[in-house]
Amino acid sequence: MLVSYKWLQEYVDLTGVSAEELGEKITKSGIEVEGVETLNEGLKGIVVGHVLECEKHPNAEKLNKTLVDIGEEEPVQIICGAPNVAKGQKVAVATVGAVLPGNFKIKKAKLRGEASNGMICSLQELGIEAKLVAKEFSEGIFNFPEDTEVGQDALALLGRDDQILELGLTPNRADCLSMLGVGYEVAAILERDVKLPEPKTASATEKAEDYIKVMVDAKEDNPLYTAKVIKNVKIGPSPLWMQTILMAAGIRPHNNVVDITNYILLEYGQPLHAFDYDLLGSKEILVRRAKQGEEITTLDDAKRTLTEDHLVITNGSVPVALAGVMGGATSEVNADTTTVLLESAYFTGPVIRKASKDHGLRSEASSRYEKGVDPARVRPAAERAAELMALYAGGEVLEGAATADSLTLEPAVVSVTLEKINRVIGTELTMQEVEAIFTRLQFESTVDNGTITVTVPTRRGDITIEEDLIEEVARLYGYDNVPKTLPQGAATPGHLSEYQLKRRLVRRYLEGAGLYQAITYSLTNQEKATQFALEKREPVELAMPMSEDRSLLRLSIVPQLLEVLKYNTARQNDSLAVYETGAVFLKNDGEDLPEEEEHLAAAITGLWENHQWQGEKKPVDFYVIKGILEGLFAKLGLADKISFSAAEREGMHPGRTAELTLNGAAIGFVGQVHPTVQKDMDLKETYVFELNLKTVLEAGTAPLQYESIPRFPSITRDIALVVDKNKSAAELQSIIVETGGKLLKDVYVFDLYEGERMEAGKKSIAFSLKYFDPERTLTDEDVTKTHEKVLKAVEEQAGAVLRG
Repeated sequence: MLVSYKWLQEYVDLTGVSAEELGEKITKSGIEVEGVETLNEGLKGIVVGHVLECEKHPNAEKLNKTLVDIGEEEPVQIICGAPNVAKGQKVAVATVGAVLPGNFKIKKAKLRGEASNGMICSLQELGIEAKLVAKEFSEGIFNFPEDTEVGQDALALLGRDDQILELGLTPNRADCLSMLGVGYEVAAILERDVKLPEPKTASATEKAEDYIKVMVDAKEDNPLYTAKVIKNVKIGPSPLWMQTILMAAGIRPHNNVVDITNYILLEYGQPLHAFDYDLLGSKEILVRRAKQGEEITTLDDAKRTLTEDHLVITNGSVPVALAGVMGGATSEVNADTTTVLLESAYFTGPVIRKASKDHGLRSEASSRYEKGVDPARVRPAAERAAELMALYAGGEVLEGAATADSLTLEPAVVSVTLEKINRVIGTELTMQEVEAIFTRLQFESTVDNGTITVTVPTRRGDITIEEDLIEEVARLYGYDNVPKTLPQGAATPGHLSEYQLKRRLVRRYLEGAGLYQAITYSLTNQEKATQFALEKREPVELAMPMSEDRSLLRLSIVPQLLEVLKYNTARQNDSLAVYETGAVFLKNDGEDLPEEEEHLAAAITGLWENHQWQGEKKPVDFYVIKGILEGLFAKLGLADKISFSAAEREGMHPGRTAELTLNGAAIGFVGQVHPTVQKDMDLKETYVFELNLKTVLEAGTAPLQYESIPRFPSITRDIALVVDKNKSAAELQSIIVETGGKLLKDVYVFDLYEGERMEAGKKSIAFSLKYFDPERTLTDEDVTKTHEKVLKAVEEQAGAVLRG
């Protein structure tokens, strides 16, 4: 909301309070003043001039040579390029020595051989935005009214000797979307009176009800509609003072009738609309919901298709306005209008917001209706506008108004105790002080046994509960005056839950391993919704998706991470490792809301190691990503509860994919993305994993135990076992660990051979076994006895033969 300091003085006495000081006081009372702009800052030397003579420049086709009276002893010659300059006009003249916006200084000059002693200015050249200049002056200079005195300060006449306060209003303070609302607020802050306009009701021989009949079908959307009729109006420019007020508030002047409706919008906060009565096509107004597929051409000459969610003003049959948003082009006030039908109504916010959103139209009127207007100002605003139309458009206001009224005005009544006010704010106010604050706000109040009951005016629709009253007391008492006190009571230190600690450990481990965290959309499309899902279910559909690509909730994180890899590799970042912890959404039949399950997923492609100086390069493979997982499970204390087994999954490489199980229950998978999927996404060899993080982090782990540093040496034996190709190293390792007993402390695979010297259908897997006893030094006999048991067990249980 842009508030003119000069205009505000018409409603509140601002003596002794500068615009900057006022801005600070308003900010401290709870409404942020985002800035105070001085409109004529740095400008000087601009006066009203009278063009005495105007002729074409002898040496330039597009220039004019003028003789201008600027109120000095002699008129001055000025060369002007404006196409609309003419003899007899009153114009703004920047005299020699004047300063224009941008610190542009006017000097004596010669233009094509002719002297120019000044500059005839357009409004844009005086710092007014082009979009705010009336169309008739948008391409040239501005003309003052004929009776304007020559030599006057042109900036003062144009309202540029003003300061504008920009209020950053929150949605609840719709009352300050009007000058009267700001007036009430400032009067309360300064403890001064508010001077309200007092429109006079017109008395005429004819009645408005004889010209128009008003009916409302959608009473829940429009409980109050009033229409006044003004005859014999003469369409023309509005008074200069009104035009300058509108421009300062960011509204472009049009003509006297339209400008008056906009002026009242700013003054009262009540949107109005003026129809050309003769173009309505009937003598009745019917307010109803639009019919499905019904059309209207609005003032911006756009044809709009309506639905039953939209409220329209009709002439009994066809729409003539989209209620509360924009009028129709067929009944627009124009230069030939002689009779005006003036609409003032109370529309409810939701129906206006719906129409505004559906049609992409956000007007000054719709923004106020959306937040809520004061129903008590509907009639006074119409009377005030009609009075101004009689004064500045020569109109004859017919008596009364045609009205459809089903509105019940019931001001909110809210009570709060003095004890609670002081307890919440931390003050020791008396009841008299609290009453005085509500009196400043012009709220009626009564006191009974320590409780104050306040009748809230309809202009303050944001006050409905006792906390709202406490806030009013606090902000007008002054937040700076609230005593500073330290919190009392026992403090509870914050901490992370065990689950949160483990999740943080997972993230830190993966980042330490070289993976970057990614955060991707939970929304996806039909094609990717079920890809790589750990559990196959129907995806959850959104009721109102942003687009087809974001219409379903994901069942797996992997597709989004592959998109991350695709995006980066397309930009020559072809070695990448990313992970994400996030929710997937599982649909439950018979329930409205899906089940959210936290998953962990990662995707790696390109080179895992690249030491250019040593000439070492290692591309990512299955064992890299499997090793990352094994390290993670070891960090979580779950290494002995996790197993990997070969598996086939849709979208994954059939020979390089493993299923993960925790205590025998499946929790996820790891492996290479299928080559066809890689090709479709322009990816090189890519490896992924995804697991149910919730299940992993909630798995019980044994307490951490420490062992002393070994005092006795260990003995290592290496064995190479020849087995069938379908035998896995994990199966052999499990047999070795089970048979090795207490002496076997560690076992790991260090070689795999499937070469020409190997029998068909066979392979060789080499293990390193470490034997150790913490109480004594082992002998070869001790180790040999256990080692032979191991060899016998793998032979009997897996058909393994010691390689010669």
